[in-house]
Amino acid sequence: MTTVVTSNEAIREIEALLYEEASYLDRPDLDRWLELYTEDGTYWMPAIPDQADPHTHISLFYDDRVLMEVRRRNFKHPAAASKDYTVRASHIISNIRVEKKNAETGDCTVTSNFHCYLYYRDKQTPYAGKYTHELVRSGDGYRIKSKRVDLINCDAVLNTIIIYI
Repeated sequence: MTTVVTSNEAIREIEALLYEEASYLDRPDLDRWLELYTEDGTYWMPAIPDQADPHTHISLFYDDRVLMEVRRRNFKHPAAASKDYTVRASHIISNIRVEKKNAETGDCTVTSNFHCYLYYRDKQTPYAGKYTHELVRSGDGYRIKSKRVDLINCDAVLNTIIIYI
């Protein structure tokens, strides 16, 4: 059973974090995006529907903070293939639901639906699905401990995913 957080202030703070993350990915500004994550943060995109964990089946992505940093550096490198073409994205987030996991710390699980349109190499590609963010409360607000991206077509043939969705 889900317990929805009723504090409007907490909900607005969490929504602001999700919108800020989407904005950084839209630009793309992976430097600022990575700052939203905890030092032990992870980013996971399962390769099959309802995948239980990233360790017993291959994933499209399962990056810890070190791999996210490597991808960030590679994306920005002057000789990177990503520099040959403009990368543009537009993320739309909706149906944000907050489940309070720990009343003492404020740590919580947040689910939302998303649509993302990515324009790269003269091609527009739509992505859609569900996000699950594990958020931890820190002195300056919330930070992302983990993000799971369940694409509705995760088991289909996909174009190269040039940037985080």
